Amino acid sequence: MPKRSIVPFGPQHPVLPEPIHLDLVLEDEKVIEAIPSIGYVHRGLESLVTKKDFNEMVYVTERICGICSFMHGMGYSMAVEKIMNVEVPRRAEYLRTIWAEMSRIHSHLLWLGLLADAFGFESLFMQSWRLREKILDMFEISTGGRVIFSVNKIGGVLKDMPADMLNQFVSILNDMEKDLRATTKVFLEDYTVKSRLVGVGILTKEDAIRRGAVGPMMRASGIEVDMRKTGYAAYNDIDFELITSKECDSYGRCCVRIDEIFQSIEIIRQAVKKIPDTELSATVKGFPNGEAFVRLEQPRGEAFYYVRANGSKFLDRMRVRTPTFANLPALTQTLQGCQFADVPLLILTIDPCISCTER
Repeated sequence: MPKRSIVPFGPQHPVLPEPIHLDLVLEDEKVIEAIPSIGYVHRGLESLVTKKDFNEMVYVTERICGICSFMHGMGYSMAVEKIMNVEVPRRAEYLRTIWAEMSRIHSHLLWLGLLADAFGFESLFMQSWRLREKILDMFEISTGGRVIFSVNKIGGVLKDMPADMLNQFVSILNDMEKDLRATTKVFLEDYTVKSRLVGVGILTKEDAIRRGAVGPMMRASGIEVDMRKTGYAAYNDIDFELITSKECDSYGRCCVRIDEIFQSIEIIRQAVKKIPDTELSATVKGFPNGEAFVRLEQPRGEAFYYVRANGSKFLDRMRVRTPTFANLPALTQTLQGCQFADVPLLILTIDPCISCTER
């Protein structure tokens, strides 16, 4: 009979700078069950809607997460705009789309670096983050920030990107693409990398549906769902295909995210070609009254924003369901039956953001 024991894993992790605790039920080195515990960085951001003007809340929601901060502000703005029937100018929609895809590129490159670090490939980690710095430089040029951007507002955006800046960004992305191909080729073809990813952390299509997985975690199990296909912002004017994989393992999730990096570059190219010359924001008068929800595709997966307003400058309720929260049940599924040594790697394959999850 193998010996069964319970090992506490976290909240301090060898590869994850955010706190999540797992109780791992082990039989020798094999994980039988994983029970997650969260709540270490709860900040009460949602309750601030009763104290902050609904316009000011755009900047609070950005602080839910430092990686997908732009898209948090975008999702909240879209929900309030839906309540107030605000028609956002098309140029603002295009600018939001460009910044959102830049967020996706830098988030996926950050994840690739952390993945390389998890299995001890330090030079690959450094190369991934070196490329990510170029995207952060683009954010700094266009918004003034590298973590918090503060360019979303109810009705549009606060800053413009002139034609010469947009063309400069496309040129930078074109130059990056060659280095990206070389770097990502290591993740896809190197024997030592594949030995840690292939066949590890299986999540079948049926389990992904049953556990409610979202984003690359779900698409790597062969499920064709991406909120961008609903046509919010400028995505209804952009041609792109859903990226999926039938591998259903950690390698498949890596492949999906890598392909999404190149897809985001192409989306930005299309957006720069098609961006119209209109106003940056609509005039917003009065206070929101009603309720609305919005779904959009963050780098980690589908995010859900719910807003309820009462006709005053303070909202009644804001609720955010983040992709990491949705992917935790899928994580516990992938951990069942894995080796104890693979636990840190499998936690990383959902691209966790505990700050997002707990708010």
